[in-house]
Amino acid sequence: MTMTMSTTTMNMETAITTTERHDAFPGGQMEPLALLRLMQLVSPALPIGAFNFSQGMEYAIETGWIRDEEAAFRWIHGVAQRGVGSMDLPLLVRMYRAWSDEDAPRARELSRQLIASRETRELREEDRHLGRSLARVLAGLGMEGTEVWQRDEDATQAALFSLAAVRSGVPVDAACAGYLWAWCENQVIAVVKLLPLGQTAGQRVLERLRLEIPQICRSALALEDDDIGTATAGLGIASCRHETQYTRLFRS
Repeated sequence: MTMTMSTTTMNMETAITTTERHDAFPGGQMEPLALLRLMQLVSPALPIGAFNFSQGMEYAIETGWIRDEEAAFRWIHGVAQRGVGSMDLPLLVRMYRAWSDEDAPRARELSRQLIASRETRELREEDRHLGRSLARVLAGLGMEGTEVWQRDEDATQAALFSLAAVRSGVPVDAACAGYLWAWCENQVIAVVKLLPLGQTAGQRVLERLRLEIPQICRSALALEDDDIGTATAGLGIASCRHETQYTRLFRS
């Protein structure tokens, strides 16, 4: 009887927590074409080569920092919260506003700031690669203003992602959620490849991350300029050491 009541209570608490997170996430109705554009931007089929990068996770697994499903979740969630959520997303929000105001120089400045925040050469090159690749895709789709970014040293995925979101009518909060979802999904794909984890375990990790994404985005939307930054020392160390790792599947 005690075990049954305890399980029931846990299920109720999980349901309440999930509902609270859902209600706390700002959002609204999105036009069908805008929603489809967002789905296109976050799709693993988008040909920008995101699958080539693990962002230091390959070294973290090689050295034993990540050994199982729980450790994988903690690593990805930690970087999502204290890295992507506190640096990439706040800058994406500001780039979104700059593109909305047709202020391309401001968007470029913010994109440059994002690249400058990266601790290692691999992470900077990853940003530039994904940004230029997304620019090529968007230019191929006929999106005006993206051609100049195809060989630009200041290009980042966040800059082109926010531009596409503005041009397609994707709300800024939905753009943040989509960007973070795509990042989390790519990290899960990487960890499933690197660990004997299994697809179902990978989906469990992704499900736990899904429940955290709304609050991370909400915090990013509210972050003041002076509070933007990262606290991901483990990622920085892993990325540094990955540059000289003997055998590698990923470029970062």
